[in-house]
This record gives sequence, C-alpha cells and structure tokens, in this order.
Amino acid sequence: MRIAPHESTDVSAHDLARWAAGIEPGAADLDLARRALVDTVAVALAALDDPVAAWTDGLPAALRWAAVGHVLDFDDLHIPSTTHISVVCVPATLAAGGGAREYLAAAGVMARLGAALGWEHYTQGWHTTATVGAISAAVAAGLSLGLDSDGIATAMAHAVPAAGGVRQAFGTAGKSMQVGFAAQAGVRAATLAAAGATADPRAVGEWFRLVGGQRSLQFEGPIIPDGLGLKLHPCCYALQRPISAVRSLGRLSIDDIARIRLRTPHSAVLPLIHNYPSSGLEGKFSLNYGIAAALLDGFPDIGSFTDAAVQRPEVRRILDSVSVVAEPVGEGVLDGDCTVVVELRDGSQLEAVVDLPMGHPRRPASVADFEAKVRGCVGDERAAEIMNLDWVSAAALLQCHLPGGVN
Repeated sequence: MRIAPHESTDVSAHDLARWAAGIEPGAADLDLARRALVDTVAVALAALDDPVAAWTDGLPAALRWAAVGHVLDFDDLHIPSTTHISVVCVPATLAAGGGAREYLAAAGVMARLGAALGWEHYTQGWHTTATVGAISAAVAAGLSLGLDSDGIATAMAHAVPAAGGVRQAFGTAGKSMQVGFAAQAGVRAATLAAAGATADPRAVGEWFRLVGGQRSLQFEGPIIPDGLGLKLHPCCYALQRPISAVRSLGRLSIDDIARIRLRTPHSAVLPLIHNYPSSGLEGKFSLNYGIAAALLDGFPDIGSFTDAAVQRPEVRRILDSVSVVAEPVGEGVLDGDCTVVVELRDGSQLEAVVDLPMGHPRRPASVADFEAKVRGCVGDERAAEIMNLDWVSAAALLQCHLPGGVN
C-alpha cells in the first residue's frame, strides 16, 4: 500500500507516532512481514549453540532474541538506512505480544529514521541499527501494548537514552549485544509509557540533532521503502557482493591463483574492518576472508564463519594474495560496482563485475533460495514448521528455546 504524502522538516516523535498508528498494511506488506518473521526466527535458532545464547540466559526476552538473532549476521538489512530492521523489530514485537501490523509500523519508523540520519551518521562510526533501533522498538512494543499515538511518542522519548551504538563493536559479540540492548530498550520504554511514566517527546528531535541528523523525514511510499535485503551468506552485507563476484567465476583451485584484485568504492567496504581475522566473528567483517571463504567453500555458510574455519592454514595464503583498490567515493554498502580480477599462474585472468547481490530487493532470492536458507539454519526436519510460523507460534517457539526473563 502507499501512504498519503507528508513531510516534516523536523524529526517529530508525534509525527512518527501518528504515522505508525495509522498504517494500513496491504498484501505485499504482510508478505514481507511474514518473510521477516520466518527469517529472523530461523537465524536465531541457528545460533542456539553460540556463546551469546548462554551469556544472555535469564535476560529479558527481547534482548536475548535480538542478540542471538543477530550474532550470525545472517538477518535481513534495509539498505537505504543501513539498518538490520527485523532483528530489532521482530523480537520487540514478539516480546510485547504483537503481530505483523506492529512489526511493520516499527520497521517503517526504523527505515525512515535511519534514512534521515543518512550515510554520514554511519561513516562517523555509529552503528545505525542500534541508534535508531531502540526508538523503533518502542513503536513496536507500544502498539503491541495498545498505546495511542501520544503514548507511542512518549515511549519513543523513554527509549532515547538507549539510542546509541558504535561500529567499533563489529567483529565481536558486542555488535549483537548492541542490537539486543536496542530491542529491549524499546520494550522497556513502552512498558513505562503504558504504566503512566511521563517523558517529553521532543527528546526524539533533540537526539536526532545530536547524532548528526540533517535530512527530513519522508513519509510517502511503501511502509518499508525499498524493501529488505535477504542475506544468503551469514556475514556483513558488504561481503555479499564480493562473495557473489567470486562465486560467479566458478570453482577455482587456490594452487592456480597468483593474485586477486578487487576494485570498489570505499563506502562499499567501510564496515569490513578486519583484514586478517582471527575469529569467526571477525571473519564476518573481513573482505579478504570473504573472498577466501568463497574460494574454499564455494557457497559460504554458517560453517564458513567459525573460529576453526577462519584459522585454516590455506586461508592465510589467500589473504596475502588479495589487494584492494577502494576508491575514496560512495554512499552506502552497495554504491557503484564490485569488480574482482583473479590472476592465474599461467598468466591468464578471470574477471567478474557485480552491482547487486542475490537477495537484494531488485534481485530477489527465489522461494527455493529462501527455503534452502531456512533448512540450512534449522535442518530439513524442522524447515516446514519454521516456514509456517505465525506471530503467536513464533513467540512460543522462541520462548521455548530461548526463555527470557522479566522485562
């Protein structure tokens, strides 16, 4: 569906809250919400054995579900805002007893706030998922708890103190914990607002100014403008395109490779801060390792980003063969094209140019691709169950496997 055009020159919690309370999802919106639900739950279940699941034992449900759901970095991304929308908004919605409409309202707020902050916010070192996530999660929880637009605006203001997070956490458990903190902050804020705790909604606008927001909010268009990117590989979205480029060259023997060159706008590799990763988490943010994983594994999956996989002896040889030309231009992780050139020892070379990875909204993954991802996360026996989840059964399933403490 499309929302009537409206623009605000200032970021107003009341404008955001009225918009969120007034959305009327169409069939395409509901389909997107359902895919987001299934995807988020599947990647969370895939991480049940990760240390983050143990570390968060006894903590509130929204925090635990979001942190565990993000630790594999396999969840979806809203590309224009550089935010992982669903791993914040799905847990916040489920923890507060909401459904598709509440998720969509929060997702729409998160997309708009993140886009209004712009790429400059990310380049300054902020982790946009965390900075806008807390306020957006308050929308999901507020609507789920039955708050009107004034109550939602108050909830958003209560979430402001938690609206932060930095990119330096990338490659550690701190990244997924920041996402968990954001989801839980929104639920806590909405609970306080529902109980009658007062707050000044103008705090949202003040927060926006302090973290460098300069653009106006855009309320027109679909509920989630430009859709959501589905990840097919469990690593940073900035790696999806280089991996696609390498995979398009076919299977290569590393013994035949002399050198690998990659050319890209700098913005497209900005999050990839670990050239020589020593852990699986660091490997998810390593351009060199993403190329190595594609060469060694063909289709990098969860097993490609473990500590053991990163520490394979042959990995270092590939890392040393990669050179990157990052042009000092670009806005966003998909700016321009990604070009990979593999020079072989016989003097020949192979080249691939990719503009959009598979799973991008303009290059959507097939139903078969999505089902294969779910099977890879939960196994063949459980895949059908996960694919058929609704919002009530999803909350019950997560509570069974990742029981959360009190809010």
